[in-house]
Amino acid sequence: MEKVYLVGAGMTKIGRFFDKSARSLFSEALWKAIEDAGGLRPDAVVIGNMTSSVLMEQDDLGPLLVDFAGLRGLPAFKVEAACGSGGAAVYTGYALVKSGLADVVAVGGVEKLTEGVTSEATKALAQASDAQYELIYGVTFTGLNAMVMRYYMEKFGYTREDFAYWPLRMHEYASYNPYAQLPRKTTLEAILNSPLIADPIRLFDASPIGDGAAVVILVRGEERAREVAKKTGRDVLVELASVAMATDSVDLASRRDLLTMESTVTATREAVKRAGISLKDVDYAEVHDAFSITGFLALEDIGFAPKGEAPKLWREGRFAKGDKPEVNFSGGLKARGHPVGATGVYQVAEAYLQLRGDFPGYKASSPETALTHNIGGVGTITAVSVLRRAK
Repeated sequence: MEKVYLVGAGMTKIGRFFDKSARSLFSEALWKAIEDAGGLRPDAVVIGNMTSSVLMEQDDLGPLLVDFAGLRGLPAFKVEAACGSGGAAVYTGYALVKSGLADVVAVGGVEKLTEGVTSEATKALAQASDAQYELIYGVTFTGLNAMVMRYYMEKFGYTREDFAYWPLRMHEYASYNPYAQLPRKTTLEAILNSPLIADPIRLFDASPIGDGAAVVILVRGEERAREVAKKTGRDVLVELASVAMATDSVDLASRRDLLTMESTVTATREAVKRAGISLKDVDYAEVHDAFSITGFLALEDIGFAPKGEAPKLWREGRFAKGDKPEVNFSGGLKARGHPVGATGVYQVAEAYLQLRGDFPGYKASSPETALTHNIGGVGTITAVSVLRRAK
């Protein structure tokens, strides 16, 4: 089978855009990606989105977005996997190209969380939990993660300050990222004194509500990829080497281990196997950190850190510039922002640009191989992608 290559990426700044629609955000990101790919237009469009049905009262999202973007007639459809919708869209787009059903696919994600007030957005996001066994009792998504964080702290003996080092570093990286929603540095004092949201989660432990869109262009075969590289004057080819997905129970009560995201363990194992690499080969990673606890669990369940040791290693300076892997130089969901259905596509776009060497923010140390990790729910579903520079 022909290999799948990334040849273009486009992103919008993430923010609370009351004057912009999901249509305009997606169109902006799509045409940026097409331009970045030397004007190459897609044969099909796949769109990750979680909340359009609830907050926008809009289904049939694919045709709506491509029509507004001026590409009426193309196959286009929405993929939904809660906060992992972007990763699921990448999985789907990869399958379309790898199978030969399409030669050029635009994989995008878009979310417009400000279509509703905060309480409505909170309710919409909580629908990633089990409606019959969790949501019915009024639990929020933050509340579920707070229970996991409290259990982790008590089991492994960590304090609130240990967790504060995650957002501290994310805000540092985001201060360099022109697409970030919160591009400003902060302090340990500000993090530890920020408002309590759901004990022990404070404001700075949680990703913000925001709007945004991201698109990557996938092509089938090295010849097509080299044509784009020649046209755009780039000398780096980046292969989307593999994508894998896995699931766990939606309700937390049914988990075998509350502190292990089994979907992440399985998806990572499969993605690494399919790419023909080991975790030791990964130079750079973008991991899902909707909350500080999520980021630390991601490092452990992917296999970058032993169980129970991620906060300690992070506080000691691991996963920063010069380490392997370097992690979340975008600022992560915490500070780059988390427009939920688009997040997984942002991660792939950022990793792609890091491999190309022209990411516009905090740059990685010339990585050859990258991994992205996007989850839906509290680890209910995970998509993991492996990207590498072609030899």
